[in-house]
Amino acid sequence: MTALPDDDWAVPREVAVPRLLDLHGGRIYGLARRLCGNADEADDLVQEVFLQAWRKWHQYRGEADPRLWLFTIARHACQRMHRKRVGEPERMASLDELLPFGQPRIAVVPDSSDEFEEHVRRDQQEVVGQAILTLPHDFRMALVLKEIVGFSVEEVATILGIPQNTVKTRLHRARLKVRDALAKGLPQRELAAPAYSKQVCLDLLEAKQEALDRGTEMPNADAIICERCLAVFATLDLSQEVCRALRSSEELPSELREKLSEAMRQDREES
Repeated sequence: MTALPDDDWAVPREVAVPRLLDLHGGRIYGLARRLCGNADEADDLVQEVFLQAWRKWHQYRGEADPRLWLFTIARHACQRMHRKRVGEPERMASLDELLPFGQPRIAVVPDSSDEFEEHVRRDQQEVVGQAILTLPHDFRMALVLKEIVGFSVEEVATILGIPQNTVKTRLHRARLKVRDALAKGLPQRELAAPAYSKQVCLDLLEAKQEALDRGTEMPNADAIICERCLAVFATLDLSQEVCRALRSSEELPSELREKLSEAMRQDREES
């Protein structure tokens, strides 16, 4: 396939869609796996997304980001194909239910070591992956697009067609749910009573979540003296690190790529 500049998408679908498959097939496959939880359904979703892109390429407007266009197709395909799984919750836990500040013991992230890093790679990715599957669909979609696929909050809002503040609300609560699952497998220790009132802890947590949204360090983090807050923030950081590891592990299976190529070839012949 002829190499094209990143901003040159004024090309036929025979060039554009295979290029999208090369650039984003692994990410679409990762999204499908995290949303479906079933390999066959994930394969079906990936095929649906790229066949829709193939058939609708004439609708693509060159001023739009092709990534956002493709993942918006994925969002619609997910909505059409989504079937509520056994065990999928009716509602997301409330913020009070997700907050760990009142617990007598708190999870702590051990000092980094080769043994711990191996533990994270092997076990914690499985824990986080399973925790994501327990999220309600809308919360799961926001978390996967942001933390695993790697979009910004603004881009997630564009893909989902909702306000950025709604994305943040879903993302923040989903992070806390995944953090809670991850924390259960970490060492626990007793801590002194919280150094701050609950409202101060909530304000600090909101600042931490906003920093995670931006992908930046939390402002004035060195001034936080409460061990409990620091422990919670460390497990949030670890949750995000594990999600990024899941991102890097996604690759489109060669068999699925061949099925897609054959499906596009047949569609071209029939049209």
